[in-house]
Amino acid sequence: MSRLTDLIRQAKAKDPQLGTDLEAEVRELTRRRSFGLVFERHQPEAVELPGVTVSVGSKVRVLPPRGETAKGDQRLWRVIGRDKTAGTVSLVELTPPADAEAESAEALVDDVVVVMEFEDRMFPGLVETGRVERGGDAPFHTVINGENFHALQMLTYTHRGKIDAIYIDPPYNTGAKDWKYNNDYVEGDDAYRHSKWLAMMERRLLLARELLNPDDSVLIVTIDEKEILRLGLLLEQTFPGAEIQMVSIVINRAGSPRIGMFSRVDEYAFYVFVGDASVKPWTSTMLGDDAASNAMPTVWFTAVRRGSGSAREDKKSGKASFYPVVIDAKTGALIRIGDPVPHGVPRDEVPLADGELAMWPLANDGTENRWRFSADRMREYFERGTARLGRRDPRTGLRPVTYLQPGTLENIENGTFVVTGRTEEGSLELALSDTLAKVVGPRTVWNRTAHFARDHGSNLNSALLGGRRFPFPKSLYAVEDSLRFVVADKPNALVLDFFSGSGTTAHAVMRLNKQDGGRRQVISVTNNEVGADEQKQLRKDGLRPGDPEWEKFGICDYITKPRIEAAITGNTPDGEAIKGDYKFTDEFPMADGFEQNAAFFTLTYEQPMTVARDRAFARIAPLLWMRAGSTGRVLDDVGEDGWDVSDTYGVLADADSAPGFIAAVAERPTLRTAFVITDEDAVFRSVARDLPEHVEPVRLYESYLHTFEVGGGVA
Repeated sequence: MSRLTDLIRQAKAKDPQLGTDLEAEVRELTRRRSFGLVFERHQPEAVELPGVTVSVGSKVRVLPPRGETAKGDQRLWRVIGRDKTAGTVSLVELTPPADAEAESAEALVDDVVVVMEFEDRMFPGLVETGRVERGGDAPFHTVINGENFHALQMLTYTHRGKIDAIYIDPPYNTGAKDWKYNNDYVEGDDAYRHSKWLAMMERRLLLARELLNPDDSVLIVTIDEKEILRLGLLLEQTFPGAEIQMVSIVINRAGSPRIGMFSRVDEYAFYVFVGDASVKPWTSTMLGDDAASNAMPTVWFTAVRRGSGSAREDKKSGKASFYPVVIDAKTGALIRIGDPVPHGVPRDEVPLADGELAMWPLANDGTENRWRFSADRMREYFERGTARLGRRDPRTGLRPVTYLQPGTLENIENGTFVVTGRTEEGSLELALSDTLAKVVGPRTVWNRTAHFARDHGSNLNSALLGGRRFPFPKSLYAVEDSLRFVVADKPNALVLDFFSGSGTTAHAVMRLNKQDGGRRQVISVTNNEVGADEQKQLRKDGLRPGDPEWEKFGICDYITKPRIEAAITGNTPDGEAIKGDYKFTDEFPMADGFEQNAAFFTLTYEQPMTVARDRAFARIAPLLWMRAGSTGRVLDDVGEDGWDVSDTYGVLADADSAPGFIAAVAERPTLRTAFVITDEDAVFRSVARDLPEHVEPVRLYESYLHTFEVGGGVA
């Protein structure tokens, strides 16, 4: 039931007439649809944490007896006492019905599990559970076993605004027990099925938005027909300044039957382009198993800044990028690039001579944005022929200003594109080189053998894992191609997948790195959920989540981690060489593996006082390592010196040892972040002042606690 329905029922219990009146008003309001996507934000989700110690004050559920398969008591209780000798806890009901007193109860500690609702503040840590190293000094891919909402909250401390691409394959909401909401599988006949899915997705997308690089990044979300319309609207509402496009991907030409309907052969991928992000051309149109045609791809892009932070008022200092491009009102010819207009000066006050027409960096709705570069740079671009004016609008006489992006200029330098001349107005004319592989702009319908999910998803996964099965994994090559178009020119890209399932995204990025020598890294987040059918049998056997015999069959421990390790080492979990070859873009034996590194972690939940008193440093240490680039060793013990440094970051725990620490930092030009543990602001400022300019000082634990005290209650 939705939260609103629960409240109405409680109101009826206290005052029947008031409850009836409220119900009538709500019914009337629901008839008036607002513009855009309207759905119920359900009660904040909750997650059971079997690995967390039960203590006084904990929020818990009482588990059903071992061997019981029926759903247990879903009420939430507060622990108000604990008898360590008897191994019991005293409980009081948290949210009793409106017309009843809160119940009290006693239970064995082993029969309760800690619960965290998404409105609760959380203070995350990480415990390393293993690593595989074959990549030398390359950064580590990381796999995090934990609730993905909480993992996303954690990443707001380590990677806010740093992610270049997010690829997710969320639950498709088929009604076939493919996902849970508040510890219950969402069935196909659930009246709130769609709004629960939207509430679940919205919470995570809002956090994902905070992680994406606002200047240039892409979110990719795959989906089928059941939620495609709602997802499209949700993305538009969550990313209002982004360009959004949808691609159709054929995954099974034989089709998945729909009784009385068309057989489904495809699924869909939404691309959300943030800031200056764009699609990079490749050697295929994606319409079939074709090579590129001789068509020249589109290389001229708008010079008007788009996306969040693009408005004129968003940048009041620095080089101004709000100025007129002045053309002849009759001929449309460029006359001059005007000077920057100070903030607050209306553009209609800029003087123009007779016969002149000014073009401004305006959004489609007329909002004043900014140009992508300064007036001096714009003049330079027109002089070099790397900026040009497009066709005149017959109604306004205006001409769009476009330019060649840095990637295109690099392609001119390396010979992929050749300059064949200049137009009458002086802009460069380009063509594809005859001696290099042709590249084209990919189309929005993909129909390639490489993307068949059974052959290159299920079967490939089985080969890697020695026969272990995972339901509906993506084709490795479909994910590889999906990411190629947005990270091909970013060899150091940070990629995130917070519905990582079998780990296909990390595997795909390893292939991209091998193809061009890149050092891209992937953060994969998954839980250790056991499949519905397997859960039933395990419960019959008297097992519960948290038991080692249960956890070993969870997604992360049984599928994700072993697959990524197998991909790197070239061996199955049983130590056998993987049989078969990779195909398509890069063909080689799977047994060769990849020269890559990966580290595996489990998300933990820390107490803020323990963190503040420096008693949880070992749990916080992996977060510092990730924030500094996930390279080299984790500094989890500063030792007797009171400080330690690695290639990319350092930690100072003893202010009296600051001179030695600062000297060690100065000797490492690759070190970029220094974490200083101190309660005294003056000490922190003193250390920060003496650090090299290229090193970012961060005060622990002030920065950590502030992040999660402010943001930890997002629901």
